[in-house]
Amino acid sequence: MSEVRSYRDLLVWQRAMDLALGIYALSRSFPDSERFVMVSQLRRAAVSVPSNIAEGHARSSTRDFLRFLSIASGSLAELETQLILSHRLDYLDQDRLDSTLVLAGETGRMIRGLQTSLASRIAAAP
Repeated sequence: MSEVRSYRDLLVWQRAMDLALGIYALSRSFPDSERFVMVSQLRRAAVSVPSNIAEGHARSSTRDFLRFLSIASGSLAELETQLILSHRLDYLDQDRLDSTLVLAGETGRMIRGLQTSLASRIAAAP
């Protein structure tokens, strides 16, 4: 296993960045009337996920990192909700919804795995 020197080395951050890029790409096809509503909300939530992972990693304590991972997880749930709503509004077809939710699910599992690992490190500390 390679050493993590930067948040950019974290696979979970890389996956979250892929998700954010995908959200930017798919939201380009939304109606112009949604540019300042749904598109803005989707993009804000998508950017929040890798941003909070990065900010948490840069903090001085494991507890802080866990707090920011929790925020990233919340942003991911918000993003998934907005994607489902976009599909229900017919802005997003089923295939794009499914493939994006798969990537979001992978990202969420990675965040939870990192949270579990960090929490066990705190529990084992003297």
